[in-house]
Amino acid sequence: MLPHVFVLSSKGDRLLYKDFRGEGGSDLVDAFYRKITALPADQAPVFMPARPGLHFVHVRHAGLYFVATALPGTSPFAAVEFLNRLVTLLRDYCGALNEKTVSLNFALIYEVLDELLDYGYIQTTAPDVLKNFIQMEPVLSQHFSLLDLSTVGLFGADTQQSKVAPSCAAARPVLPMRGEQGSRPEVFLDVVERLTVIIAANGTPMKTDIQGEIRLKSFFPNCSEMRIGLAEEFCVGKMELRGYGTAVRVDECSFHSSIRLDEFERSRILRVNPSHGELTLMQYQLADDLPTTLPFHLFPTINHDPSGRVQVYFKLRCDLSPKSHAVNVHVHLPVPKATLSFSQELSSPEQTATLQPTTKSIEWVVPRVQGGSQLSALFKLDVPGLSRARLLELGPVNLSFEVPAHTCSGLQIRFLRFMGPQPTLPHRWVRYVTHSDSYVIRLSAG
Repeated sequence: MLPHVFVLSSKGDRLLYKDFRGEGGSDLVDAFYRKITALPADQAPVFMPARPGLHFVHVRHAGLYFVATALPGTSPFAAVEFLNRLVTLLRDYCGALNEKTVSLNFALIYEVLDELLDYGYIQTTAPDVLKNFIQMEPVLSQHFSLLDLSTVGLFGADTQQSKVAPSCAAARPVLPMRGEQGSRPEVFLDVVERLTVIIAANGTPMKTDIQGEIRLKSFFPNCSEMRIGLAEEFCVGKMELRGYGTAVRVDECSFHSSIRLDEFERSRILRVNPSHGELTLMQYQLADDLPTTLPFHLFPTINHDPSGRVQVYFKLRCDLSPKSHAVNVHVHLPVPKATLSFSQELSSPEQTATLQPTTKSIEWVVPRVQGGSQLSALFKLDVPGLSRARLLELGPVNLSFEVPAHTCSGLQIRFLRFMGPQPTLPHRWVRYVTHSDSYVIRLSAG
């Protein structure tokens, strides 16, 4: 039983709110945001008490909070799974999820919620069922096109290539608009990796972990069989070695029950007859032995004086290949709770930094960082009554970012083929992305 579902921005702005039982309680939105921002820990819990007999359940995606309230007796796993499937469905309908796409498609999302839940009870989350009942068409944000060169300046000044924009395939909705029903079908194969890192104050990595999965989104109803070839050097476990090239190794992996693995041991080929919709083909994990260098290194310098002035100098180096880049880089720095004000000096004008009064933290935002480049920021804090105990409230630093067209494990798709006679071969999109919302660098108290 989920009486309420709502979506909040990272700043607490209410984007959507649905009360399925007519019991009111719009103050729940403010109550949730107060609780989530008042938490001292870096990682917020998924479940929190809302009021007697009611709990908050939430997941976070692309900086947005997707929240539901749960009554006693509701399965917590079912509530979390519902929210995750809601996020997946909205991505399929609207494309890339952000504040703008949610605002543009609020009517469509309300219609989806009405079909998903009836009086707070979950009805279905199957895309092939929902598509028969959803009448609204998605509203797309303006597409980015490299073919539009009308704003290209000399030496790359103010060009569209320098702006942060998702790839055409990744940003568009997977479900076609009604005017495109007769167009050529599409198949999306996504390799998504989540990177978790903890780095000690002396710069030594204490923990590195990759959680990855291969997702298939097929909207090709007449596909007989699909064959997906992984890198031939792909190996599972530390004892197995394959091929003559650089091995792509994971500690463990698991497959969906529909995957046929008769060619996997010999040729690293997955065979599947995909159904219409989304399917997680494979999940894998790699810990403490990354084959590539970490994407970011942060070099902090902290100075302070008895008058209560603290200077924090950050040098952020991106160790990706010069052909790669990271987008939506957020640097979160907790500061002493007694901080009254701060000033900033940033190395480029597109960067921003703000002091969040509710969480007492500095949010340094960089829209795009090119591989091999280096950024810097100087923050000057005014902390009355500065002491060593208050200096301990400084940090740790947490980075969140996305790296398109890149995997830290090195996993690549060799081919994506369709077997047997096909009336129309679909467009095939193979996409890679690495993202992290837990990239922690500890600071020395100094």
